[in-house]
Amino acid sequence: MMNASIGDLAVSYTQRRRNVALKQDINRLTAELASGQISDTRKVLAGNYSYLTDIERKMTTLSGYSVATAEAAHYAGAMQTSLGQIGEITQDLSASLLATGTNTNGPSASTTASEARNALGGIVGRLNAQIAGRHMFSGTATDRAPLVDVDTLLTSLSSAMAGATTPDDMLAAAQAWFDDPAGFAASAYVGAADALAPFQLSLTEAVTLDVNATAPELRDSLRLTAVAALADDPSFAMTGADQKDLFSKVGKAMLFTQDDLISLQSRVGYAEARIDEITARNAAELTSLEYTKSALLSIDPFEAATRLEEAQFQLQSLYSVTVRMSQLSIVNFL
Repeated sequence: MMNASIGDLAVSYTQRRRNVALKQDINRLTAELASGQISDTRKVLAGNYSYLTDIERKMTTLSGYSVATAEAAHYAGAMQTSLGQIGEITQDLSASLLATGTNTNGPSASTTASEARNALGGIVGRLNAQIAGRHMFSGTATDRAPLVDVDTLLTSLSSAMAGATTPDDMLAAAQAWFDDPAGFAASAYVGAADALAPFQLSLTEAVTLDVNATAPELRDSLRLTAVAALADDPSFAMTGADQKDLFSKVGKAMLFTQDDLISLQSRVGYAEARIDEITARNAAELTSLEYTKSALLSIDPFEAATRLEEAQFQLQSLYSVTVRMSQLSIVNFL
């Protein structure tokens, strides 16, 4: 009976193939143990990639929305800061106006008017502020500041108030100019009439931050502060008593505008709360998707370690056999 055998070259080729296969298995199992993820996703998914693709698509989308939510939060926070500072400016100014208007030993009219002018500059500066290169109170025209400079604003208002001789006349003329679309909105506001587009923060939710410098609450603060700044303008030829009366009336009116400014801040605060809520929800969904993907592609570490140890043992055995075969000699059979 003939014994079947293979030649030395075939044996060597078979051993090399086995050596390469074992090394590949060891490398693959080592990588899987290190990452905790299976390397052959096709085998796990049985060729059906639609579920994994959908998970990865949602993760990519949520990662994109994380940029949008961060931008919206930064934008709303900066807007809230500006509104808060405007509230502080008008509150301090109203106290000074009332002190001058009701106290005979209070600051002089020129001092209070100068303070009002500085306050107006502060308000205009806050409304002209920008965040990341975008002006917040300009509507859709975020590339430019919403208001003209203080001198231009006061010049335009002074022209509109020409002929006013009493505090009531000045206040009425200023009210008319700020409310007239051809007045403040045309000559002092240089932003866009259209509101800023909502921030899209998820597939189904968007947050609107549409406050611009023409908001009634902000116009009132600008109007009252500007009138106080013009109290000592020689063109109105007001007496000391009239100036005190004007300061008193403006100071009282400015106190009432504080509630309006707080309401405006509340609107922005509500938007901030929604942004935080959506951000947290997006983060939770992203974490859930990451966990689902990890669970889908994860390996059993104990099984992988056992298979790695088995592959290493087989490779060592192959090396041992190879060494023994290399030591064979015909002398051993003689």
